[in-house]
Amino acid sequence: MKTQDRPLDEDDLAMADLADVADWTRVAGPDSDACGPAVVRALVQRVTAATDWQPWPLAAGEEIDPLVASWGFTTRRGSTIIVFDGLAFSDCRNSGWIAYEIEPDDIPAAEAGLDKAWPDHLELARKHFGDPDYVGDESSPTFLDEWARGAGADRRHLAVWVRPGAQIHLFSDKPTRDPLTSSVCVNYAVYID
Repeated sequence: MKTQDRPLDEDDLAMADLADVADWTRVAGPDSDACGPAVVRALVQRVTAATDWQPWPLAAGEEIDPLVASWGFTTRRGSTIIVFDGLAFSDCRNSGWIAYEIEPDDIPAAEAGLDKAWPDHLELARKHFGDPDYVGDESSPTFLDEWARGAGADRRHLAVWVRPGAQIHLFSDKPTRDPLTSSVCVNYAVYID
């Protein structure tokens, strides 16, 4: 197993950007599997009306792929946020702890790494989102369904903040032998209602 343990600077900025959105109902789109240029244009209109984020520009002559259902935005802090009709997440590629190239015998070390990294991520999230509405981990026998049915699936840790029109989830991946988990980290996403 290989690991990287990087400062949380990018996550600090991205969480601040997500915290700036007071009402996610203005960002929410229809609950469908639709994709294509009309979906993306509507998404861009909603996001830019609700935030000061700038959509990724199209190059001259470039068209939106008919299979695309999301778009990227750059915030005033320089973060990249990817938004779907029902989901938003940051694209922080150089922030936090990650384990990768995990082998079956590495599972305990991956779990220990997540347990060590989790408190710093949770503290950072509290800085931006306040006290969570829920915090739990897989040491609880009822973790799988404590927050909501199946919310703990594939998670080792979970914290949730409820906002108008959304839930912000901070979570760590649960490493498993079968199927073998190739990488794990602590991550966060906004699940838009």
